[in-house]
Amino acid sequence: MATRAKTITEMVYAGDKGVHIVQWTGLLNGDDGEPLEMPGSSDRSVQVTGTYGAGGNLRMEGSNDGTNYAPLADPQGTDLDIVAADKQIEQILELTRFIRPRVTAGDGTTTLVVTMLVRRNRR
Repeated sequence: MATRAKTITEMVYAGDKGVHIVQWTGLLNGDDGEPLEMPGSSDRSVQVTGTYGAGGNLRMEGSNDGTNYAPLADPQGTDLDIVAADKQIEQILELTRFIRPRVTAGDGTTTLVVTMLVRRNRR
């Protein structure tokens, strides 16, 4: 069980600097990702790729205090527990101060990459 570092890449489109790609790689069964603190980014979507292994599950979690994390949901109110069969991009409903991925199930072959797109609110 380890905390995997995140990488943040700013995407610039027509002078708009408010879009970022956040990625966590090498997530194994029991790992979580280094929390992202970017509460000004209310538009967020997540995509999971890699090898899930037997029973693999990736959960997106949020926190407002940086200590106590809870599952985040999609716009339909369903917890973001993403399994291999999902293979889709999910929007994240809640706005929290911190957000992280956590691998809650899998086996020795589980190794996932989580890619999240965030867009800051325009002022």
